[in-house]
Amino acid sequence: MYLVHTPFSVIPGDTAALGNMKIDVSTDHLAIWEMMEKQVTDGRAKAIGLSNFNIRQIQRVLDNCKIKPDNLQIENHLYLQQPELVEFCKSNDIVVTAYSCLGAKGGRELMGMNWTKDLPEMMENEVVLNIAEKHGKTPAQVLLRFIVQKGIVVIPKSTNPQRLALNIEIFDFELDEQDMEAMIGQDAGEGGRIIWFLFFTGITDHPEYPFEKSV
Repeated sequence: MYLVHTPFSVIPGDTAALGNMKIDVSTDHLAIWEMMEKQVTDGRAKAIGLSNFNIRQIQRVLDNCKIKPDNLQIENHLYLQQPELVEFCKSNDIVVTAYSCLGAKGGRELMGMNWTKDLPEMMENEVVLNIAEKHGKTPAQVLLRFIVQKGIVVIPKSTNPQRLALNIEIFDFELDEQDMEAMIGQDAGEGGRIIWFLFFTGITDHPEYPFEKSV
């Protein structure tokens, strides 16, 4: 799987006024996608996809492509469920992969990122804890099962061998309708987003910045 990681770009090693990254406004998704398709036709990639693109940006690629995206990788978890984007991808046979599916606590601490709403840690969320106790599972397993049960691929990150093993053990139980509804009710919309890419200072001024700026 070969992905276009973001829909925006900056000029390498360069900054503009106030320390902002110098934005590359020439970003052309169609030209980029044509080169992605070439990786498939030349035998260098078996599957190609997008990451962090919004519906408008994906639709433009779909309207002009010869080989459509196989996958969209996005931030997706209890607090940022993005149902409209997920449903759009499913209707176009694009597999959705969820990153930061357990809340990216380490990344948040390292890079000073966090959701914009006042939200508890996902694995300390009362709804999640109650469901975990009900099924005899860990909060992390419940969070992963929730996403997988909605037909989304998860890519949790851990360097702990025990947690890696536990992350796989989510296929021997199923959340019932009440569980699913309770967890869907925890969605905070854009207020639950963690990865805004603001470590690229000034990136919100890029014409292809994919997220709502008003949040």
